Amino acid sequence: MRSPLLDTPGAVAAETPDADVAGHYGDPFAEQRAFLAGEAMVDRSNREVVRVSGPDRLSWLNSLSSQKLDDLKPGQATQTLLLDAQGRVEHHLTLVDDGEAVWAHVEPGTSAELVAFLDKMRFMLRVEVADVTADYAVVSVADAARLTPPAGAVPAGDDVLLPRELLADRLGGLRLAGLWAYEALRIEGHRPRLGFETDHKTIPHEVGWIGAALHLSKGCYKGQETVARVHNLGHPPRRLVFLHLDGSVDTLPKHGAPVVHDEVEVGFVGSSARHHELGPIALAVVKRTVPVDATLQAEGVAATQEVIVPPDAGRNVSIDPALRRRIR
Repeated sequence: MRSPLLDTPGAVAAETPDADVAGHYGDPFAEQRAFLAGEAMVDRSNREVVRVSGPDRLSWLNSLSSQKLDDLKPGQATQTLLLDAQGRVEHHLTLVDDGEAVWAHVEPGTSAELVAFLDKMRFMLRVEVADVTADYAVVSVADAARLTPPAGAVPAGDDVLLPRELLADRLGGLRLAGLWAYEALRIEGHRPRLGFETDHKTIPHEVGWIGAALHLSKGCYKGQETVARVHNLGHPPRRLVFLHLDGSVDTLPKHGAPVVHDEVEVGFVGSSARHHELGPIALAVVKRTVPVDATLQAEGVAATQEVIVPPDAGRNVSIDPALRRRIR
């Protein structure tokens, strides 16, 4: 669904799968700084929105997904995953409960499959599932607590689900920052994105979703056996890394580009961006055995690593929260 904000003077569309929103509005670095200062919002209205209502919604979603949701408080935003039977990630949901329904937003093009699965799993429970993408748009801000959302909006942490007819009004009169700004700060924050830092083989340990989107001591759910086995007995085969890219190169490695060590392909680039302070940066997924101090090549661009998921993740070794950057 194409955003009306793409008609703003200076707007330049982002790349697929985000081509329905603006990548920037003419000054990406200034937009990053404005977003961090709480002075700008990012239009992420290409994301899709699913609403789950009914008195059994939280216990039902708790039984299906990786996060502990049965005691979720109204207004508390969180994340959860739907896994396949082998523990591989199929869906990533950012969600909030408003006391009457759970609102979740997901990657572009994934809501139809998600809704079909949830409908299939309702059985006799008192839940209703609806795709409300046509009615609600996701926007993001750096400090949602400063804002008073308009009537009908649903706050979800640093995201707000706006009635689509309000999108062009700009939340709280904020200026616009493009998706490039959001993505640069997401990469700096070491936050993986489904379909970028994941592929058909990804398990949660590999990309650091333990804790943020997966509760290790909740009840059973599909894929839990793999999660428990890796956490207690083994290591994930791959690990998420943050890359500082060589700033003398004028191109960024593309999503899916090979990451090479000693002339051997050891992983792939997930996302890359130009950060207003750090310069060119990226997230990549590499083999667990790649030395943490090794200089890598990302589509031919030299890159040094910061550890996000340590090589010894699993076997009850957790990711140090200090390694996860925060939006300042």
